[in-house]
Amino acid sequence: MIQNLIWATGYNVIALPLAAGVLYKMGILLSPAAGAVLMTVSTVVVAINASLLKVK
Repeated sequence: MIQNLIWATGYNVIALPLAAGVLYKMGILLSPAAGAVLMTVSTVVVAINASLLKVK
């Protein structure tokens, strides 16, 4: 569960400011379509990671 929280937090810390245009003046902008794809990838990674974790 902690791995999934770290993954989701890392995604949100990086992708959300890019999508909001924080680095727009430097020419870095994440399009809404790319953001949607990254969110889908993030969800898939979390789901796969959860299925691979062993229950003690």
